[in-house]
Amino acid sequence: MASEMVMVDDVAFAPELTLTKPLALLGTGITDIEIHFLQIKYNAIGIYLEKDIIAHLSSWKGKSATELADDDTFFEALVSAPVEKLFRVVVIKEIKGSQYGVQLESSVRDRLAAIDKYEEEEEEALEKVTNFFQSKYFSKGSVVTFSFSTSSKAEISFVTEGKPEAKHTVENANVVEMIQKWFLGGSRAVSPTTVKSLVEKFAALLAQ
Repeated sequence: MASEMVMVDDVAFAPELTLTKPLALLGTGITDIEIHFLQIKYNAIGIYLEKDIIAHLSSWKGKSATELADDDTFFEALVSAPVEKLFRVVVIKEIKGSQYGVQLESSVRDRLAAIDKYEEEEEEALEKVTNFFQSKYFSKGSVVTFSFSTSSKAEISFVTEGKPEAKHTVENANVVEMIQKWFLGGSRAVSPTTVKSLVEKFAALLAQ
């Protein structure tokens, strides 16, 4: 039913999706920048996680959204929880796929370099991700989906009007982890509004 859709800046997100298990929409937000006091919105984001993730977060029971937001270990636990995850990114303002690929690449590379895990294998896996986005055009309404059915593998899919779906699999566990952290990385995540939405939702779930 359309009424059950969750709206994020005119973009509709289904409250549930299924990978191999049902996933619930637990966070939504946007990526934007401000130029000369003008807010430019680029993407709407929906974070879908297995509801069972709560079982892996019992240490945070009773914490407020503010406490969760300030706690890096909470976001580490979200990333490392062995549950299925899916991140859906819907384009609001068109850009070249190469621009998106470069943003993703530099974030993942910086995170890996900071913990001395950026080796040849990681560089190669990341280059393939950048190449995947290189030829794409992110017109309004295009959808990028990052699915994680296991913690060591990610599937990226790109859907845009009038073209068949394009897919790419990332099999480097370190790169996969940092792609998750790009979205779920707390204060360093790509979308502060998404993080705020996640901690509010989790504070409510952990209060039950």
